[in-house]
Amino acid sequence: MDNSFLAYMQHLELIAFFSGYPLIYAVAFFIAGNNHLKNNLKSRVVSLLPFSYALMGALYAGLQLKKLYPDYSFENIQLIIQQPYLVIWGLLSILFWIPVLAQKKVLSLIHSLVFFFFLAKDLFLQFSSSIADNNIVSNDMKIYTLSLLFNLASLALILLLSFLFIHYKRRSIFRSHN
Repeated sequence: MDNSFLAYMQHLELIAFFSGYPLIYAVAFFIAGNNHLKNNLKSRVVSLLPFSYALMGALYAGLQLKKLYPDYSFENIQLIIQQPYLVIWGLLSILFWIPVLAQKKVLSLIHSLVFFFFLAKDLFLQFSSSIADNNIVSNDMKIYTLSLLFNLASLALILLLSFLFIHYKRRSIFRSHN
């Protein structure tokens, strides 16, 4: 990994978009418990987790496209994207819009753990070294807090859209029967 400032900023972007998801995932499953009843708010939240993760991936893709705009040449992409494998891994989260992948909720968790690992690695290295840089730990914690808020807002938005879609669908079915 390149130790440049751009690589560090890209590292923080990835943490901001994806590292808060494992905690949101764990809390949702903890609250839902073992009773996954149909038409239950708790089970609906759990079932929508991969879609909220896919929304975060779509927002991340939008940020990457905005950074590359207006020059999408290969040279510009190489200049701006310092960690291409991690960026591609982050962009793969968009695949969770596909219902077959979204049904396997644990895949979204496994996908996001890659980014959580980098946060944990930063913290471990800072606390285990004799010369700790408090700025890195502070930045990571601020970004992780933002990631939690982003992922929670993404889940809330997907949940709201789901309820609106179901309400609209029921309303249109009711109108068609009258």
